[in-house]
Amino acid sequence: MKAKQISLKRTLAGLLTGAVNGLFGGGGGMVAVPLLKNMLGYDEKNAHATAILIIAPVCAVSAVTYIVNGYFSADVVIPAALGSVAGGLLGAMALGKLPEFIVNIVFIAVMFAAGLRLLF
Repeated sequence: MKAKQISLKRTLAGLLTGAVNGLFGGGGGMVAVPLLKNMLGYDEKNAHATAILIIAPVCAVSAVTYIVNGYFSADVVIPAALGSVAGGLLGAMALGKLPEFIVNIVFIAVMFAAGLRLLF
């Protein structure tokens, strides 16, 4: 594949990921992982790790936008942020130890549960 085509695909994947994350306040990783795997050919673990690195600055920009527009409640955000950091550390350590098959199954289960939650 030509370098220009790869760069265009990466840019489109980033645009879609950012748009989903900005619109919904999260969920960009749910879009980024399949795009990285299926569109850009990343393996399972690299797709998950790369998605986190992509989503971190996107979330920061989205968070600043929400704070500036008054969508912020410290009594919710601070405990949730602390829990998210702890969970992120545990998840990153688990990613390095779990087989790709298990990582894929867990990801599918989480996406399925999120989809069911949206329906009901």
